[in-house]
Amino acid sequence: MDIDDENTPPGRSVDIELGGQEVITIDLDNLDADPQDVLDLLGEGQCKVWVWTKLAGEYWRRGHHDAAEKIANSAVESFRMNGNSASLSPIYSLLANISLDHSRKAPKLILPTAREDIMIGQKSKEDYHLEAAQHINTAQKAISESGEQSSSTELAFLTRGIQLLATRNMDEAMRSFEGVLAVKPTNLVALLGKGRILYLRRNYPQALQMFQQVLRYNPQCTPDPRIGIGLCFWALNNKAKAKAAWERSLELNPSEWTAELLLGLESVNASKDAHLREEERTGLLLSGTKMIEKAFKANQKNASAANALCEIFIQQGTFKRALKLAERTIQFADTLTVLTEGYLRAGRVFHAEGNYRTATRQYSLAAEGQPKHILAAIGLAQMQMQNSEPGGAINTLDGLLQGPNPQKSLEATVMLASLRASPRPGISTSEAAQERIRARELFDRIIKTLETEDAKLNGLGPSKVSRTIRDDANMHLEIARLWQEENLPRTTKALTEALRISQASGKAGPRLLNNLGALYQLDAKLPEARELYEAALTASVGSENAEIISTSILYNLARIYEDQKEQDMAKDAYEKLLSRHPEYVDAKIRQAHLLHTLNRNNEAHELLKEALASQNGNLNIRAFYTYFLIQTNLTRNAKDFVFNTLKDFDKHDIYSLCAAGWIHYNQARESRDGSSKGAEERRRGFQRASEFYEKALVLDAFCAFAAQGLAIVTAEDALGSLTGGNSSSGADEAQKRIKNTRDALDVFAKVRECINDGSVYLNMGHCYYARDEFDRAIESYETSSVRFYHGQNVPVLLCLCRSWYAKAMKDQSYTAIKTALKYVQKALHIQPNDKAVLYNIAMIQQKSAEMLFSLPPAKRTLKDLERVIEMAQHALKLFGALASDKTQQVPYSRDIADQRRKYGENMMRRKDDHLSAQSQYEDQTQARLEAARQMRAEERQKLEALEREKMEALRKEAEKLAQERRLAREQALEWTREARMNESEEEKEKRPKKSKKAKGDAPASGDEGDAPKKKRRGKIKKANGEGAEEGDEPAAVFSDEDEAEKPTKKRTKKRVVREDDDEVQAGPQRKKQFKSKEVLSDTDDEMDG
Repeated sequence: MDIDDENTPPGRSVDIELGGQEVITIDLDNLDADPQDVLDLLGEGQCKVWVWTKLAGEYWRRGHHDAAEKIANSAVESFRMNGNSASLSPIYSLLANISLDHSRKAPKLILPTAREDIMIGQKSKEDYHLEAAQHINTAQKAISESGEQSSSTELAFLTRGIQLLATRNMDEAMRSFEGVLAVKPTNLVALLGKGRILYLRRNYPQALQMFQQVLRYNPQCTPDPRIGIGLCFWALNNKAKAKAAWERSLELNPSEWTAELLLGLESVNASKDAHLREEERTGLLLSGTKMIEKAFKANQKNASAANALCEIFIQQGTFKRALKLAERTIQFADTLTVLTEGYLRAGRVFHAEGNYRTATRQYSLAAEGQPKHILAAIGLAQMQMQNSEPGGAINTLDGLLQGPNPQKSLEATVMLASLRASPRPGISTSEAAQERIRARELFDRIIKTLETEDAKLNGLGPSKVSRTIRDDANMHLEIARLWQEENLPRTTKALTEALRISQASGKAGPRLLNNLGALYQLDAKLPEARELYEAALTASVGSENAEIISTSILYNLARIYEDQKEQDMAKDAYEKLLSRHPEYVDAKIRQAHLLHTLNRNNEAHELLKEALASQNGNLNIRAFYTYFLIQTNLTRNAKDFVFNTLKDFDKHDIYSLCAAGWIHYNQARESRDGSSKGAEERRRGFQRASEFYEKALVLDAFCAFAAQGLAIVTAEDALGSLTGGNSSSGADEAQKRIKNTRDALDVFAKVRECINDGSVYLNMGHCYYARDEFDRAIESYETSSVRFYHGQNVPVLLCLCRSWYAKAMKDQSYTAIKTALKYVQKALHIQPNDKAVLYNIAMIQQKSAEMLFSLPPAKRTLKDLERVIEMAQHALKLFGALASDKTQQVPYSRDIADQRRKYGENMMRRKDDHLSAQSQYEDQTQARLEAARQMRAEERQKLEALEREKMEALRKEAEKLAQERRLAREQALEWTREARMNESEEEKEKRPKKSKKAKGDAPASGDEGDAPKKKRRGKIKKANGEGAEEGDEPAAVFSDEDEAEKPTKKRTKKRVVREDDDEVQAGPQRKKQFKSKEVLSDTDDEMDG
């Protein structure tokens, strides 16, 4: 602080006069720690107030705070006894500053429940602030009584400003400092105080200016303004300058702890940079820790140093020392941020010790101080989860991530998403579904954030937090569980990522491999699924519950063998399973299905009966048994069994309802009873089928099979025309068919999104075929055949044949009918004994010949005609064989086959006429083509001849033009030579005239100064912009000579001509150029003569 320098003698000593005769000098550099002798001298000498202040301040500066305070209190007593209290303003200001100094080392908050750092019984910071305020008020009162406006007033203002700043009364403190600066702009204390206030108000640029101004006024100022300069640079994100300022401060003041602490914190923060090498990070952490420890030893009452050390001890697991430092941080914290950090670290210590109740209280206090503190909210949410309060944890994290002022924290977002994804008591089904939707949105936000961060890193690598979250396999498993019932691709992607992470850490579990293999199998990626199952089976050895896990994996592996048509391996796998677990009905069902595909239906039937005997109420077994009975054409037995299931086991079984609907529909559709009673039975069968499908949809609105069944009924109008009712007119029937098929297509389109099965595309193809949209029907059939049946399903191949045949008949396209024949021949290759397929082949072959016979010769070729005649002859043989087939039941009419044979024979009688006409047409066409080709060749030759003549004329014209240009160029050169010769003759004629102007007959002098000056003539601009003097000859238009023959470039105005020039420059001479007599030739005399 500033003291009245006018009354302070120079030097490091104070003279005290005793009784006017003796003067005692007190050396300020050698003060005794006990101030009693000094007090006796001060009291006896009746010293002025500045002496008391000087000595008390010196004791205070040396760290003897009690001695300084004792001297100040003695001064108050002495001056009061002498009735001179008005002079005590500096003393009171000193006492106020001493109280403020004590407050800096006093706890702001005394914890009554402190376990390690007990401060009970000590004065708090607030008590010292009150004392300081009282002293300041007393000092102000003394100033008012004295009526003096001296340095005491300034000192009082500064002291009040410091006290207000310590109590966070920023506005009043700023007014105090600005009041001092208005009188004395260079007051360092006021400048430092104003800088601190600006910094606390986050006005970093102006605060930086204040601290820099203090440094300019006094580079040795204490406290060091470089600390404030570094803090401002740090806040302005200029870390390098901040570090340089603190390092300079530490260099000048090695005993000061502030710069040591800041540099230590900077090193610890720098050690967290993931892009540094491990040894660099370790070195920074060690050096930072040492600096922080050194700073804390210098000032053990500093909350920031205690907070930094507490974090280090927590990471080391030294919880007792960490708790003491956390309590020290809480009790001595000056700012809300540091106080929150203290509560947070205390909570972490109690959390690590298992004292969850106290940890919850500490986290709650931290969150109350700063509701948007990320770690406090996460810690509190963890405690709430530990205390079985998931709802409270969700509310805590929601408050952190939602507005106002939402925080961005990947860790909190992951926690919240996981909590919302997990079921919890007390919420309804609809609320649980909404929670799952919110969880998906949160996980999507996390993945998007991670992807965005990767895009912005430019190869630097993700942060530690992002890397930890990205490599959290459990998070990806949570995502997979959220999507497993609605989006299998998303589930597969999440499980794949979880597997990648698990394999990287060497912890790929059999369950994960098995689940991912099942997803690949559902997606028809059989080799990948098989590889995963085999890896899972290997990983299950020695794991927990190895027998249970290996059983499930082996079953899935057997299913893969089935799908890959490796029946022997599948059979061995099922037998191995059944040998371990004879009652494993799922394996028994699959073994029965395998036997059924091998046409060993009796063995399969026995296995299914065994399964039913062991678990008669298992609806899965009953469903497969229903399927088996239908596939083996035991429709009546299947109907009885289905109704038995609905009656005795579960009347709401969806599969049984759909199966009952299909059985009723199929029986009614295949009924051939044409009587009125039969028609009524058909109607009732279709009606009951619709009722069963509708009931299934009522129970499960997303049952795609029931929806498809109703769509089939709608498309075929089973309740209308198929029941044998009164048929309407042809136009009405067509309109009704189009409407019904359109409605059915709408249903099939929705079913297609739910069922990945070829039957859906097959039914859609039927609808398109009924609407005469053959191209779209072919597209649907092709999708069904290729994607689902690998081109081996005979009914689908026949549907493709039918569509191509209809298209061929509609467009009269031989290409289309060839395609139809290709598909039916492929069906015959799969089922070589199917006589219906043979009939279709014969029909298409005969129709091919009939189509080409009906076409004009221009739309067919002889080769195609010969081919269809050959096929028609083959069709005659087929129809003959089919008509004479003695089998009791055939899938066609023998009479129609015989009629087609006779029709073919009649048609073949005209084959020679068609062949002759086609051959004659093609010969004529070929002749016309040859004639046209010859004509085009002759025309091309004529055009080429004309082109050659034209090119020759152009060549001659070019040669003539080149000759003319050459002659013109030679003429221009001749003109240029003549012009130069004329110019030389004119100059020779002019030279004697110059010599006549000289005095007498004396020879011409070489001095240029004696020559008469000529007037400057105007210049004529050349075409290129350069000046040309009058009399210059124009340059040649055409010239083949070098640049030496071109006109010389114009020189500057003044030109010096040397007397020793021996040659005259080539080209026209300038008129201003004079030469001495030595360079004139002998022709000058002749010209004079």
